[in-house]
Amino acid sequence: MKKVLVTVALTFVLCVSGMAQQSPADAPATKADVERYLQAMHSHEMMLQMVDAMSRPMKKAMHEEYLKKKDQLPPDFEERIGKIMDDMLRSLPWDDMMQAVVPAYQKHFSKGDMDALITFYSSPTGQKVLREMPAMMADSMEIMMPLIQKHVAQVGEHLQEEMVAMTKETQVPSATKTTAAPTATH
Repeated sequence: MKKVLVTVALTFVLCVSGMAQQSPADAPATKADVERYLQAMHSHEMMLQMVDAMSRPMKKAMHEEYLKKKDQLPPDFEERIGKIMDDMLRSLPWDDMMQAVVPAYQKHFSKGDMDALITFYSSPTGQKVLREMPAMMADSMEIMMPLIQKHVAQVGEHLQEEMVAMTKETQVPSATKTTAAPTATH
């Protein structure tokens, strides 16, 4: 009887410890897994393409602003601002930023997730997504920019109205500012 209990207990312990172990696919993603994923996505090249894609609608919006205020700005304003924007976007530390996000990927994705993503982005469809992504972003930004500008203008107007209303609330009318005469007590 004692042997049977020991055998049952040992079997139970082995089963529980076996169930507690993670399968390799469920293990947390390693730094190497994330780096392989970023390489499969051609992240460095994609970032440069996205910078170019984002730059076009930003320059278009800047041109529209220039047209509104061109009599107040120098003739080479657009060229100078365009160069500043390009320099700013290109000088961002993209490689450092990519390394900085590795822990976020590790937090949210398992080794199995990373392997599946690498498989997808290495496939012909995944490669097409990567090729088309910058152009899709540029098209999307061009479509969204007027909507964003309109919304920002509306929010700005609303904030101005609220500030005027709040200013009026804090101003006390001069009639209520007069002090009441002290009452005489006898």
